[in-house]
Amino acid sequence: MRDVSLLTNNGVDVAKSLELFGDMATYDETLGEFLDGVNEKLENLKKYKEASDMSNYAIYAHSLKSDARYLGFTRLAELALQHELQGKANDAGFVFNHYEELISETNRIIDLTSRYLGKEAVKQVQPVYSSGPKTSAILVVDDSDMIGNFISKIFNDTYEVVLAHDGNEAINILQNNVDDKIKGVLLDLNMPNVNGFDVLDYFTQNNMFTKYPVSIITGADDRESIDKAFKYPIIDMLQKPFNERDVKRVVEKTIMFK
Repeated sequence: MRDVSLLTNNGVDVAKSLELFGDMATYDETLGEFLDGVNEKLENLKKYKEASDMSNYAIYAHSLKSDARYLGFTRLAELALQHELQGKANDAGFVFNHYEELISETNRIIDLTSRYLGKEAVKQVQPVYSSGPKTSAILVVDDSDMIGNFISKIFNDTYEVVLAHDGNEAINILQNNVDDKIKGVLLDLNMPNVNGFDVLDYFTQNNMFTKYPVSIITGADDRESIDKAFKYPIIDMLQKPFNERDVKRVVEKTIMFK
């Protein structure tokens, strides 16, 4: 049996995370998913730091911050938030000077969770989530597989959940939705490549809001981004971190709108 005190004694706020995940089995599974994806995030952070591409660096810092908040990695979430904000401010000096601190804390968390879980707990995450044939689907557009997996569990008996990792992938999925199976979209604002606002602009230009009602997923801390999102005809907003009750409320409201 896993000893959760290994996490709590090393600064992990497991109790806070259980407000989202509900039980330790789901929390442990999500920790495994974090371990599956964190190295790719670190590789992208390094790549964009070395290229002094602060805009994309901030996007991956944001993604790391979101994962850390969900899983109770309080110190890592604080550091990643600082890097996200300074990346958005194009402050490469801050990023270079404090990069090793962020990586060191991330590696500490990786080592800690790996010891807690054991190698057998780590598994591959698939981009499309479905337990069987369903007549309706929700498109979740978020660069974190963790979000899609969590939402998929909530609607396992009612909706198929399809995951797109950026706006371009989402647009391609909708263009190929010939059977009109997708009934609503949950859209993250802050993603690499084509972001959420780009998707909202595409919806506006192609008159798609009536066919695909959209609600926003966001971890944005600034009022400006939230106000900007509500200038589009979106249905509602899920503010990260959210819980199962919030997800059900927003999804049903979004789909019922159609």
